Amino acid sequence: MTNINLITGFLGSGKTTTIQHLLQQKPESENWAILVNEFGEIGIDGALLANRGATLKEIPGGCMCCVNGLPMQVGLNMLLKQTNPDRLLIEPTGLGHPKQILNLLTSEVYQPFLTLQATFCLLDARQLSEPRYTGNDNFRDQLAAADIILANKSDTYSQHDINALTQWHNQDPLNRPLYRIEQGKVDSALLNTERTNRQSLPDNPHHHSHSRPNGLATLSLPGNQGWRRALNQGQGYTSCGWIFDSETCFSTSDLLDWVRLSPVDRVKGVMRIPEGTLIVNRQGFDFKIETQPVAPLDSRVELIHTREAPWNELQSALLKTRI
Repeated sequence: MTNINLITGFLGSGKTTTIQHLLQQKPESENWAILVNEFGEIGIDGALLANRGATLKEIPGGCMCCVNGLPMQVGLNMLLKQTNPDRLLIEPTGLGHPKQILNLLTSEVYQPFLTLQATFCLLDARQLSEPRYTGNDNFRDQLAAADIILANKSDTYSQHDINALTQWHNQDPLNRPLYRIEQGKVDSALLNTERTNRQSLPDNPHHHSHSRPNGLATLSLPGNQGWRRALNQGQGYTSCGWIFDSETCFSTSDLLDWVRLSPVDRVKGVMRIPEGTLIVNRQGFDFKIETQPVAPLDSRVELIHTREAPWNELQSALLKTRI
């Protein structure tokens, strides 16, 4: 029997970082797996979660619950058949709606094999004061579907943010547990919390373009092609991502300037630099960087914005950061 936890949260809430911390606490005797879905086509989260002691399956490019749940069913069935994990962590895209995923996981066909435990929702309390988040159906329904709320990035909250979080929680009719955490650091013991929230969620329409019909195989670089670009659009957001071959190396300082100055909402990347690997994660003005001595197999970077951005200009500037 596989225990499953859904790790939800809107864009930039810290889902991937939280899963990384959970994986650090994995008991050696247990076999874990991760099913991760991204809005963009390139697969940044997969690169960040690879080689962390768990089997990984990616579903990039939209929402895993589209097409009557077929992409998720395929990925889920493959993981169960190949690894028979003790625990499976599922990270849907921050622009995804949880209802169809929860319905699939609790369907009769999976009941003999799966136990759905607590669903977590990562929340950046600063977003509670911004109508573009609170007015988003997926943002609201991700919170509504959770058994446990993780108020992440609490070290960045102002008193106004804390007051907004307190007011929101006081109005929660289910009185669910809320934990204020920093940098995704959460106790893995919470994964064993039973699922108690079974309230009905509305059916919200999904609007995704699926520009990559052939699945993960198209993420490779054919022939001698050194890089490629991929676009995706839906739910009021647009993404543009690039993947570069293992021979491409970037100037650390020039790349950091490009990430910092790009006029978009979200930047995430795993890039080869002379020092090894540069991991960048920018949500608005929040900018986190990490370096590792071992170079990545390839370089990947993804930009997400609420409207069309000057992708060609940004691409030209990115290419100029190559060494």
